[in-house]
Amino acid sequence: MKKHTIMILAILVASISCKKNEAQPSKTYPKGPTAKKIPETLSIHNDDRIDNYFWMRLSDKQKNAETPDDQTQDVLDYLNAENDYLKETTSHTEGLQKSLYEEMIGRIKKDDQSVPVTENGYSYYSRFEKGADYRLYCRKKTGTDKEEIMLNGPELAKGYAYYGFSGRSVSPNNKLLAYGIDTVSRRRYTIYFKDLTTGELLKDKLENTTGGATWANDNKTVFYTTKDPQTLRSNKIWRHVLGSDQSEDVLVFEEKDDTFSTGIYKSKSKQYLFIWSSQTLSTEMQFLNANTPNKSFKVIQPREENLEYDVEHFGNEFYIKTNLNAKNFKIVKAPISKTTKDNWTDVIPHSEDTFINGFDVFKDFLVISERNNGLLKIKIRKWSGQPYDLPFNDPTYSAYTTSNLDFDTATLRYYYTSLTTPGSTFEFDMNTKEQVLLKQNEVLDANFKPGNYTSKRLFATAKDGTKVPISLVYNINTTLDGNNPLLLYSYGSYGSSSDASFNSSRLSLLDRGFIYAIAHIRGGQEMGRDWYEDGKLLNKINTFSDFIDCGEYLIKEGYTNSDHLYAYGGSAGGLLMGAILNMQPELWNGVIAAVPFVDVVSTMLDETIPLTTFEFDEWGNPKNKAYYDYMKSYSPYDNVEAKDYPNILVTTGYWDSQVQYWEPAKWTAKLRELKTDDNLLIMDCNMETGHGGASGRFERYKRTALTYAFMLDLENIKE
Repeated sequence: MKKHTIMILAILVASISCKKNEAQPSKTYPKGPTAKKIPETLSIHNDDRIDNYFWMRLSDKQKNAETPDDQTQDVLDYLNAENDYLKETTSHTEGLQKSLYEEMIGRIKKDDQSVPVTENGYSYYSRFEKGADYRLYCRKKTGTDKEEIMLNGPELAKGYAYYGFSGRSVSPNNKLLAYGIDTVSRRRYTIYFKDLTTGELLKDKLENTTGGATWANDNKTVFYTTKDPQTLRSNKIWRHVLGSDQSEDVLVFEEKDDTFSTGIYKSKSKQYLFIWSSQTLSTEMQFLNANTPNKSFKVIQPREENLEYDVEHFGNEFYIKTNLNAKNFKIVKAPISKTTKDNWTDVIPHSEDTFINGFDVFKDFLVISERNNGLLKIKIRKWSGQPYDLPFNDPTYSAYTTSNLDFDTATLRYYYTSLTTPGSTFEFDMNTKEQVLLKQNEVLDANFKPGNYTSKRLFATAKDGTKVPISLVYNINTTLDGNNPLLLYSYGSYGSSSDASFNSSRLSLLDRGFIYAIAHIRGGQEMGRDWYEDGKLLNKINTFSDFIDCGEYLIKEGYTNSDHLYAYGGSAGGLLMGAILNMQPELWNGVIAAVPFVDVVSTMLDETIPLTTFEFDEWGNPKNKAYYDYMKSYSPYDNVEAKDYPNILVTTGYWDSQVQYWEPAKWTAKLRELKTDDNLLIMDCNMETGHGGASGRFERYKRTALTYAFMLDLENIKE
């Protein structure tokens, strides 16, 4: 961090309470871009919706054309006009954005290295060199100090606006590396093969894949997954023999049900290959001995509606996590010769109050990752003996097992972090219960100490009486007087839990008097499977009302007020942002919607759009009128109306494959057309990236700096 920034932070923290109480001067913003309107009537169930901005949708063919047609040019002109408006209205914060950016990257160790992971006689790790945006992927043979650079990220990424790596895997004989590259940010990878003994690339090249190659044990056969070129659904598994052309590859499995996607992985024991097919509520898996890649896969348990399962191998049995008669999941086992569900016997039975996330199999131990009362637990069980939990002391935190590739060991590796504790990797001896801290992410800030921040776990009461957890953190020097700026975050979909974790960038808010809070709302899975079920399909509005109830609770408890309350969410969390803006716009001073899924009805009606078909179990299929009516009642784009909205920042990427750019673009245009306030509405469309933003290590922090400057400016905090 710059020295002058360090010096002013102490002054800022001491004076923040008086700054935030000052009357904020009213701001006048120039008029934003006006998008042309071409009414498109969308009809179903005897209901007409008029979409004036339907024209903004472009096909991949239009986007990739060397010469844009008239429609493409109109879209580009509009997106560029929004980007110009963003620059115009935020130009006075450019200095602040630069300071924030330098502050954030200044806390990051520039020559950092990952914790090495040992597998098959080699120690694998990645590292950054100072000033580099991309990693070096390296290894050392066990017992030596000689480094092999398998992939030189900085060299490979030269000349590319976006360069994404995926699916690095080494052959069983340690001689060949397979890896995926995406240079567009559409998550369509080309797989390359490198001879690690000579450093030369093989002629083999596999296009339109998910990025990963799974090796058979013969060192020459790999299995990989390709995508539907239009919907980007992962739908085909192929067998490739090195030295052959992709056109010669054998189709091993095609997932023809367009509500399912598919993929392949190898067991920890290295003895079996598993093909999975899954949708939100159903799974089917197939297995094959990795020593016989040319034989046929066998189904473990045929797919059934509402039956989910995951498989690992141990000895003569498969160990399976399943929801069979177990809404919070359980662990069962079955003989490899008799794998169907009528042969499953309980290993870890179902619990009404404990949700099983997953498990790790070792020669002498079974390690279960579970969740109880909203908190993550790691339970260790000897195959013969009583189980015990790893102890964690923070009121709210995140902990999970990681990189446990060695089967015959008593050492468990796990990762721990909290709102006040930087990410930490531990090794734990499951026999002696002794542990060693291998690495804690460094925070290069002389003022940072975990003890300078207070973390809490609170519970808001939802309108239906449900207790909703909130994780919260703030600087101990912040005076809580009800006028504090507070950023409330959540996601709330797909059963994805928003666990508390450390983020060094967040210090730039906390040290300026902000409170940061996470609302663990329904739609996630923090409180068990029912928590998810109560926030999806025809219960989806619970997700939005929970978030609003958390905001109101934080105001009631004196942490903030509506003049200083901000909300942030991305992707499906961006849907959350759009919904709360329509439902209760007066509660927020500012809302940040990142890559927001806001045109719910139109997207879910269009099965050519990526992700649509296998998300019917999450949102519902609007071809069914009951789901259509319910979805339409909350879809942010369909519910924009003439009323006052708070200040809004929208972010998106032109190449986004998860939430197409036109959703946030149309939403922004409609908001600007109808809103009756003079508050700021800006959209940042990165023309070179997709859903995950920039690929470089530091470039992504520029958008974080923009987001923070947006809120700090509204708080009249200038530096």
